[in-house]
Amino acid sequence: MQYATIQGIDQRVSRIAFGCMSTVPSQMYAGLQVDEAVRTMQVAMDLGITLFDTARAYADGESERQLGRAIKGRRDELVIASKPKAGDLSRDEIVSECEQSLKSLDIDCIDLYQIHWPRRVVPLEETARAMESLVTSGKVRAIGVCNFGPLDMQEWLDTAPCATNQIAFSLLVRCPEFGTEPVCEERGVGILCYSPLAQGLLAGVYGSADDVPSGKARTRHFSKERPEARHTESGCEAETFTAIDRIRGVAEGLGVPMGDVAIAWLLARPSVTSVLIGASRPDQVERNVRALSVELSEGDIAELNVATEDVKSRLGESIDMWATPPRTR
Repeated sequence: MQYATIQGIDQRVSRIAFGCMSTVPSQMYAGLQVDEAVRTMQVAMDLGITLFDTARAYADGESERQLGRAIKGRRDELVIASKPKAGDLSRDEIVSECEQSLKSLDIDCIDLYQIHWPRRVVPLEETARAMESLVTSGKVRAIGVCNFGPLDMQEWLDTAPCATNQIAFSLLVRCPEFGTEPVCEERGVGILCYSPLAQGLLAGVYGSADDVPSGKARTRHFSKERPEARHTESGCEAETFTAIDRIRGVAEGLGVPMGDVAIAWLLARPSVTSVLIGASRPDQVERNVRALSVELSEGDIAELNVATEDVKSRLGESIDMWATPPRTR
């Protein structure tokens, strides 16, 4: 395993992190029985993964409860990240949500507490001061955000500290390169990448756009006519699958699985602290950790960038992959 650091947290974080959304039912995952979820997470720990990311919104706290069971006896080895539900993000709500997460996780302190989405219902300063109060009280070690674009990021950093920004980032979602990634690099904010395989697209699971089920065809890659789509764009389905074919060609030339190449591309970026994987079985964890052994040359990275340039251009700079107008800015 490879490790990095997050501001305000003494424990090193693994560069491959475990995203706990994959162990509970959602639009994208069937979910696991508790014992299966615990076993999968404990295998991840045995492989050296120390960063586990969950949220109150994942199955109404069930993800946190599963993680709480999995970490018994190993808490000191790990970095636990969670998030409040995205209500109004008022002071009272932030404090209450944190208390409920601590209870579900059965721990005394959350290492990284993150705003899940920017809301702009109450003044940002109220939310920031509430988050800082949790650090002062010892209930949280470090503050992070998720899904913050460059303007939101600048506004937050002008108000309060921020250790990390968790965003969708992959070879097929390069929107952060336009503004979010540069701001994070300039201000010393680590990037945590979720959906590194673009919900299976970069694992080569689907042969064409028509093969992608509705629950996973909600992003702006796909037409607004898709069931469950919440955006108003025509999508870029042809460009996306052309890019996938080109990425597959690079991977075959290297003799490496396409998913490993996709994760290695992210890990090669200086801005990226950790890449979150979603695993539903121990063997999936093992497969994703394998990407750490892949070393891409500058030429490989350049070829991958060219392969995905059309998709990058079509999706533009908004880092919100699901909604129009975007919730982020």
